[in-house]
Amino acid sequence: MAWFESWFNTPYYHILYKDRDYVEAENFIDKLLNKIKLPKNSALIDLACGRGRHSVYLNKKGYQVLGLDLSEASIRYNKQFETQDLHFEVHDMREPIPGDKVECVMNLFTSFGYFEDDKDDEKVFKSVAEILKSGGLFVLDFLNADYVKNTLEPEYQTTKENITFNIQKRIEDNRVIKNIRFKTEDKDFHYQEKVKLHSFEKLISLAEKHHLSFIDRWGDYQLNPFTENTARCIILFQKK
Repeated sequence: MAWFESWFNTPYYHILYKDRDYVEAENFIDKLLNKIKLPKNSALIDLACGRGRHSVYLNKKGYQVLGLDLSEASIRYNKQFETQDLHFEVHDMREPIPGDKVECVMNLFTSFGYFEDDKDDEKVFKSVAEILKSGGLFVLDFLNADYVKNTLEPEYQTTKENITFNIQKRIEDNRVIKNIRFKTEDKDFHYQEKVKLHSFEKLISLAEKHHLSFIDRWGDYQLNPFTENTARCIILFQKK
């Protein structure tokens, strides 16, 4: 089983990342929508939606939203938020997305680069391109590989809900590998996260193969310009 199939389905993943800033996330969405000028009531897919924080907010902003994620646990949790224009389904982003074509796909908070095989990364771009209408937009919120390499913190601890997580990070084979170890209920646990350090040029190449043209990019959640010192690489593509 791949690391993301097991780790994302555990309650401990959500405990570790429980302090994610929802205000920052909503402000980011507001700024992004102001930039891309997506008409209200447009059909939109939140690809790898996790526990749906972006999906729910996008729906509140007036969009028809489908949240897709591989984690059955997350989708079960998200079902409580469904409305007439907000739905959640279990889906592997490498597979074609069923349904009518949409105006926009968003892949947010580094929800890409998890797969061992580069061909699987390309399948994601293929599935996105196939579900987008002509002129539709794809927002890819990825990390800035150079920034990660320059600022990597090899080891640290954090305590959440009385669980102390011991985190170790290293770069190997152009991937960030994060080992997460902790003990709870007298059991020792060890999980990993692995994310490829795709360059901007690599992402552009994958997109162009599937008729997705580069439009713009930003370096943080305030949508400031991208530089080598910004933490994010948020890219806007458009379907030809």
